[in-house]
Parts: sequence; C-alpha cells; structure tokens
Amino acid sequence: MLNLHTALLDIRQMSEADRLTIAAGTPATILMENAGKSVAREIQQRWSARAVTVLCGPGNNGGDGFVTASHLAKAGWSVRLALLGQRKHLAGEARYHAERWLGAIEPLIPAVLDGSELVVDAIFGAGLSRALEGPAAETLTAAACRSAPIVAVDVPSGVMGDTGEALGGAAAALTVTFFRKKPGHLLLPGRLLCGNVVVTDIGTPPSVLDTIVPNTFENDPVLWLTDLPRADDAGNKYARGHALISVGYPMTGAARMAARAAARVGAGLTTIAVPEIALPIYATALTSIMVRPIATSHDFDDLLTDRRISALLIGPGAGVGGETRDRALAMLASGRPTVLDADAITSFQEDASELDRAIVDTCIMTPHEGEFRRLFGLPGDKLTRTRAAAKRSGAFVILKGSDTVIAAPDGRAIINTNAPPTLATAGSGDVLSGMILGLLAQKMDPFLAAAAAVWLHGAAATAFGPGLIAEDLPDLLPGVFQRLQGSS
Repeated sequence: MLNLHTALLDIRQMSEADRLTIAAGTPATILMENAGKSVAREIQQRWSARAVTVLCGPGNNGGDGFVTASHLAKAGWSVRLALLGQRKHLAGEARYHAERWLGAIEPLIPAVLDGSELVVDAIFGAGLSRALEGPAAETLTAAACRSAPIVAVDVPSGVMGDTGEALGGAAAALTVTFFRKKPGHLLLPGRLLCGNVVVTDIGTPPSVLDTIVPNTFENDPVLWLTDLPRADDAGNKYARGHALISVGYPMTGAARMAARAAARVGAGLTTIAVPEIALPIYATALTSIMVRPIATSHDFDDLLTDRRISALLIGPGAGVGGETRDRALAMLASGRPTVLDADAITSFQEDASELDRAIVDTCIMTPHEGEFRRLFGLPGDKLTRTRAAAKRSGAFVILKGSDTVIAAPDGRAIINTNAPPTLATAGSGDVLSGMILGLLAQKMDPFLAAAAAVWLHGAAATAFGPGLIAEDLPDLLPGVFQRLQGSS
C-alpha cells in the first residue's frame, strides 16, 4: 500500500471523511470551528494585524469564513464580513457559526473590499461545478486587481477540487485546506491559483483512510524510496540489470541521452541497438554504453533472445513508421518490461487497438499531450483521461507536463508537481524514458519506477537551475541520490 500521508481525496472522499469523523463522535460544528480557527492561525503566522475582509458564501465554506472572521476579530484585527445571500438562508453548522458572529454582515459586492489589506476567500469550496457569476465573480475580480493578498479557504473559489479546472476566481497567496489535499490543488490550472497550500489538522482521524482507501497520491519519495534499487556488495553488473534501447537514424541524440540516463540511474549494462549505418556515430559518442549494430529484423530478434536483457525501450530517435511499430510489438511479445516513448507511441496512431492488444505484460508509456491525443483521443480532465488510458491499454501511462499524472491500469494515480519550467527543453523526455528504463531493468515495481523517475527528473532539473539543457540531466542524478540518501 502506498504511503497515506501523501494521499489526495476527491470531493466525495472528503465528504466521507467528514461523515466518518462525525459518526465517530466529533460534531460537525466542532469540525467547522477547527477549520476556521486553523485558517485564522495560518493568517496570523504570516501577517501582522491589519484590515481584512472575509468573503463568505452560502454553504459550509462560508461557515468556515464566519469562524475565521470571529477568531481574527478576537485577536484584534479589523474585520469586515460580506455574505453572498442572507444569513437566514444558511443551514446546519454554517448557520450555527453565522449566528455567533457579533459583527455586521455586509452584502458581497466589490465595495466591501475598500480599505482591505488582506482578503479571505470563503465563498465556495471545492465542490463548485459551474462558472462563477454575479456578485461573487465581480468581487473576486475586483480583489484580484488589488495589491492585498488573498487567502483561500479549502480551494480558491472557482477552482474545481477534483480536476483543477478554473471557472473564474482570483489567485490566492495562500490556500488553507483540511486533512488532505485534493487533486485540484495539484492539477493545472488550479495549482497556479492556490499559491502556497497548507494542510491543517481539524480533528479528522487518519483511520478514516482505512475505510476510504484512497487511490490518488501526490508524488513524494516516501512513496517509493524504500523500493529504489541500491547496489549490492555481492552483486554484479548483470544483477543490476541490462537495459536495451532500439534506435533509428539519423536522429541519434535522443537515444544517447536516454542511454546515459539509464546507466546513471543504476542499470548495470545499457545496450543500444543501432542501424549499421549509424554505428560509427554511436560508437564514437558513447564509451560505457554498448553499441550493437542491427542489419536486419532477424538480427534484432536474435538480440531479444538474450535473457540477460531485463528491460526494453523504444521511441527516442526511433523514427515513426512500420519498422518502429514492428520492433515495439516484438519487445512487448518478449514478456520483458517495455517503455514506449515518442516515435514508438506515434507509430501506433493509425491503429491504437493493435497496441492495446499487444500489451499483456509490463509496459510504460510516456506521452506528452499531443501524443496522448493522437493515440487515445479521450475526453475529460487530465487525471480522468490518464486513468482511462491506462485502463484501456493495460499500460502504466505517464501523461507528461508541469502536472505529470502517472496512472496504473488498476486505477491508482500519482500526481507530480516538482517539475520546474526549465524541463521544457528538447530531449528532456528522452532522458525521462531512459531513467524509467534503468529502474525497470533493476526490477523496480513499474508504478513506483515511473513515479520515482518523474520525481528524480524534476529534482535534477531544479538542482541545476536556469540554463538547463537535457544532456545536463543524467549527470545531475548522483547528487540527487546523495541528497535522498542523506534524508532517509
């Protein structure tokens, strides 16, 4: 089971967590009190007392806002509170806490922001399913135009908690959420509107996760660090795995970067199978990487009979077409873990069902949005689409981006957020596929290998900073490993 500290809960699951907590003896009013109090505490830890406007909506998010306003007022802050609608229309615990607010309640209109040095957005929570409109949209638009920081309760109003879709709203400097993050805190564009996300404890016992059984997680070393392969004193190069990459010509750089990444991540041997015409190029450019010339398809089939080869990759620099497709099918038929990237994915765009049928053992696919669209053509948000693609194909699918989603055929998913903008450079995806190959060659669990490679990829790029090019990435990995070992 994956580490539940990084579990993400969708709206339904979070509601179930609240229900289970209430059933176990914590009143709903106390949960709301704890939520609003934690928002006030996080605000006070970051800002000195100042004029604040708390914008409250008609539901539980607004109830959290009433509690926040009460605690800030008790602490000596100058608080204005605005409500969308009327207090008499509030229900349940939101009404309970609204009735205990001792200050004035103003209508929620842009004018309520006048003089404010901080704004609390407690209008709508994560469950909003329609675009913001009317006074809520107008007031948040006005707030976005001011210099006062905005603090969002749960999620910024307008951001959908399950998908990260933004239906209006204003960017927050700080978002305070409760118990666990939601997918919308990590997925774009919602993540860009959340600012710094802080998760607070409001009294929900972690044991509720045993009933909920989350299947979505934020990528973090705690998920896979104990499974990360390590060199064994009693081992040898074959024990550390033999990685094979099938490549084409004349695009040779991508495969060379992938091969170096596989070696740097720990594969004991890495071999590149190259067209005979390209042998001098690869043999001159590579030293520790083995180069095997391939003249015919029979030569490639013979190479696959070497049982010491433990994982396979095709795509970087392979070229789009029938030869790449045939080699990919041969790799999948070998029964060894196979990574399909770039040209290998595109080579099946005319008949994706052929690829689906061929995937019967471990396969990881690493499409970017364009390749994903050509191969799968699935609708919906990024998390839903990636899950559906993994289920349909039987592969582990990594849909790349600043909010990379890794999905397993059984429905588990991991969202990664540590990729810096500098990874948007030619060849970085080839390095990623090589890293995945290297971990698979060492027999790491494919889902965890995918998650580890994606995180390591982002950490390496972050360590380098501005000026990064893809060929820098493999040589940055030893430093990342050293820092991980120091923290474990």
